[in-house]
Amino acid sequence: MQLDHYVNTIGRHLRGRFGERVHKLPLHARFTCPNRDGTLGRGGCTFCNVRSFSDASEAPIAQQLAEGRTKMDRARRYLAYFQAYTSTYAEVETLQRLYAEALEAADIVGLCVGTRPDCVPDAVLDLLAGYREQGYEVWLELGLQSAFDETLARVNRGHGFAAYADAVSRAQARGVPVCTHLIVGLPGEPLERSFDTLDRVLELGVAGLKLHPLMIVKGSRMAAAWRRGEIAPAELGAYAEIAAEMIRRTPAAVVYHRVSATANAPTLLAPAWCASRFEGIQAVARRLAGTGTQGSLTDNPLGPHAAADKAHYLPHPAPPASEAPCAPTC
Repeated sequence: MQLDHYVNTIGRHLRGRFGERVHKLPLHARFTCPNRDGTLGRGGCTFCNVRSFSDASEAPIAQQLAEGRTKMDRARRYLAYFQAYTSTYAEVETLQRLYAEALEAADIVGLCVGTRPDCVPDAVLDLLAGYREQGYEVWLELGLQSAFDETLARVNRGHGFAAYADAVSRAQARGVPVCTHLIVGLPGEPLERSFDTLDRVLELGVAGLKLHPLMIVKGSRMAAAWRRGEIAPAELGAYAEIAAEMIRRTPAAVVYHRVSATANAPTLLAPAWCASRFEGIQAVARRLAGTGTQGSLTDNPLGPHAAADKAHYLPHPAPPASEAPCAPTC
């Protein structure tokens, strides 16, 4: 069952722009986080163990990209995904050097930069806007998780919703698309509270979304609460129902970068279904097949010839000549 029959996925979006598959290659650029290094706090978010979310090594950028290509036998173009920790948490000169290193290869057609809403100063946004003006695909991925300050405080995020709203406003002013990460089922929030978070995010005009079920991973502070029986992540059916409903409430022009998530053994503690890459995706797709496509509860539903298939949500310059198709890698 193809998810992009029902959802405007990032794969669908990139095929529309480049005419072929484009895959993300995750990178670890040795960043840390202000919520770990003592600037805001220690220990990070209570759900976080970044090793569970990133398989990338700490080798040089070029080496990480080369290793990533060996796992992608169906793509000839890639996005460099600065995934681990807070990938804007450095001087802008350092960021420029790292991003430029990733963009040196002809088959890298853009950047995805994962970060916190309180770590995107104007100089960083100007840098990302400059890459977009050169024709690169650029996404600023902001970890929000919940739109409610009491929840953010409970999981030790170190920022509130206002910081997110400010970052989105400044990114939009520069034409930098934002992909927002949301976690369904955070402690203290009923699953249905995710609808309210979605409404607040959509009201600000987000360009992309990532949905994650709450996962309990080794090395996180939340793991101890789970062992005491204080936290129970959502079962697959319940998560699929909520995620599908959120997708149906999302206009078709918004790009879904992810509708579920996984963690690698033995890091994952719960729920067991998150050990499978496809189980969550297929459950959400089955639910949508029976209820309706993305946007079916809005006035902008996804269809076989939806506008989202034909154009980017913002005007896009032509890619530079250096982004010509390269030979397939082995």
